[in-house]
Amino acid sequence: MHSYNRVTVDPRALRQNFRIIQQRAGAGVKILAMVKADGYGHGMIEAARVFASAGCRVFGVAETREAVRMREAGIEGEILIMLGISREHVDLVLRHDLSPLVCRIETVEQLSDAAARLGRKVGVHLKVDSGMSRFGLLPDQVDPFLDRMSTLPAVYIAGIVSHFSQADDPDSDNTRESYARYAAMCDRINGRSPGIRHIANSGGIFYFPATCGDMVRPGISLYGYYPDGKAGAGRARGDRLIPAMTFTSQVLQVKTVPAGTGVSYGHTYITPRQARLAIIPVGYEDGYFRSLSNRGEVLIRGCRAPIRGRVCMNICIADITDIQGVTAGDEVVLMGRQGRESITADEIADWVGTISYEVLCLIGNNNERIYINEDI
Repeated sequence: MHSYNRVTVDPRALRQNFRIIQQRAGAGVKILAMVKADGYGHGMIEAARVFASAGCRVFGVAETREAVRMREAGIEGEILIMLGISREHVDLVLRHDLSPLVCRIETVEQLSDAAARLGRKVGVHLKVDSGMSRFGLLPDQVDPFLDRMSTLPAVYIAGIVSHFSQADDPDSDNTRESYARYAAMCDRINGRSPGIRHIANSGGIFYFPATCGDMVRPGISLYGYYPDGKAGAGRARGDRLIPAMTFTSQVLQVKTVPAGTGVSYGHTYITPRQARLAIIPVGYEDGYFRSLSNRGEVLIRGCRAPIRGRVCMNICIADITDIQGVTAGDEVVLMGRQGRESITADEIADWVGTISYEVLCLIGNNNERIYINEDI
């Protein structure tokens, strides 16, 4: 039994985006595919399998539980745990051959003790803070950390990682400054314990290619969107990223109401003329923002239809007065293409004052989701 609403993901788009990113980063640069947040709403396991089929051998998740799910689903290659681990996750890291980010020496000590008992060594990725002011070692904390780590026999630095805060701005001096700080820390660390360098996210890959290092960590670009939204899409030349997700529903009912009729909760919209309305079984439970009330648009019969009145938990209403022939059961495209028209996550994000990342996560993780066009 299926819902009225459906998210479809096209693996061909995911694979093409991966190839474009590899071309941008360079043939010798590894790609770490970020599949956290359930693959940005596209399905963590399914997306990882598609990227693996395109040649990806390194994946990034936020927490240990995601990494364990990946292993249990048969995903091979290196899996980085980007938020690090706690004491109770040490055994899981060793059991499933995972790679945690670290910036707390206590964590490294626990890993070393556990690995030594098994006669093994475990690689960790050292997280340094080059200006994001989040998780990571500050420059003056690096040397004491390395001094202590050098006494631990069962751990080694497999990578040195940081994160850009403004790489979605192609004119950002902050990104160049952040990279300079990161490179200086890497030079100090590499003199004592070499590891692969990775800092470039989607913005780094597309707008600051000199920062790509040994490995890049694309997220939003894998799923078909540029980190600076419509500006990036408009600036793109050559092969363009392809949005992989489509969100559809159907018309539940069509009704005609007279001028002066209030629509939905609070009557925030009053019809100025006789109007035909399409009732659509989509609401904020499905990740379709309440703030799209009287602001969003959907596609019906290849035409744009404005959302009228408040978006409810399970229903929204579109004005189809100027669209001929609409009947119950007609497809409604809330995000994606229909005929010559399209609505992107960037456009929805602009309507509600957010970013494509949030739109994709909310829609993708709140609806029935299927992969189309091939088995994975």
